[in-house]
Amino acid sequence: MNPIQRPEMYIIGAQPLCSQLTGLSQGQRKLCQLYQDHMVYIGEGAKTGINECQYQFRQRRWNCSTVDNASVFGRVMQIGSRETAFTYAISAAGVVNAVSRACREGELSTCGCSRAARPRDLPRDWLWGGCGDNVNYGYRFAREFVDAREREKNYPRGSIEHTRTLMNLQNNEAGRQSVYNLANVACKCHGVSGSCSLKTCWLQLADFRRVGEFLKEKYDSAAAMRIGRKGKLEQVDKRFNVPTPEDLVYTDQSPDYCLKNDTTGSMGTLGRLCNKTSEGMDGCELMCCGRGYDQFKTYKHERCHCKFHWCCYVKCKRCTSLVDQFVCK
Repeated sequence: MNPIQRPEMYIIGAQPLCSQLTGLSQGQRKLCQLYQDHMVYIGEGAKTGINECQYQFRQRRWNCSTVDNASVFGRVMQIGSRETAFTYAISAAGVVNAVSRACREGELSTCGCSRAARPRDLPRDWLWGGCGDNVNYGYRFAREFVDAREREKNYPRGSIEHTRTLMNLQNNEAGRQSVYNLANVACKCHGVSGSCSLKTCWLQLADFRRVGEFLKEKYDSAAAMRIGRKGKLEQVDKRFNVPTPEDLVYTDQSPDYCLKNDTTGSMGTLGRLCNKTSEGMDGCELMCCGRGYDQFKTYKHERCHCKFHWCCYVKCKRCTSLVDQFVCK
């Protein structure tokens, strides 16, 4: 069992299993030894990111199934595709999210509640305090840890490896920026009988589903890049706006993901469920790449005939129905 897949295995007594973690670079291993209590949350953050990746792409040919929970520690796929860009971004975002929240919950020795400055547009009679998510610390630590692998490499300027390193750094940053920029102000009312005569406000992380949706939009608008004469990334099509630190970039065109290919990270679509009536990517025509599909019947169990009972619960029956399902050949 890889310790990354079970974060609780990082700690035996007070010692993390830094030496047993496969895929850590030299710099990441040093950070692991210095910040032992952070490692559980790095593992949890990476897992959160990959789960969100699989949710966002659940109806696509590539559904993030090639990515395991250790992806934040090493290369996911050999090609610099849009899918690779999204995977790096969502993994980095997951680490920021987990570490920021762990600070607020008092789980880490080197950080605590957020010290973010009071927003200028907050009404004067509202209190700025509480214990907010420490997004500043989460962002900084994730930058040090996740980027360590890329920054300690010394590939020749302009090489394929150097190009991929620059791409990874850009997408890591885009993931971190998404969590940082989507954090918002949350408030709680105080006062007699809920009159809300006074409010206490703090900085709070956005729901991670929102982060996933934001990065999915960035995936759809990702910029194609190549290495320029000065050894920096430049756009293939300069008619578009220059990518900002929030944008995803890629250097290789994506394959069609119809057939299994370990080099491109494609698992193929053989055996994938498809929607016979949909004309979208989840439809059988597109999902199955024109190979056709098989039909079978299966029992579907769901809650039904729900009734509200005073006070205060909902009671439902369990209904079973026979439904048609379709899988790609």
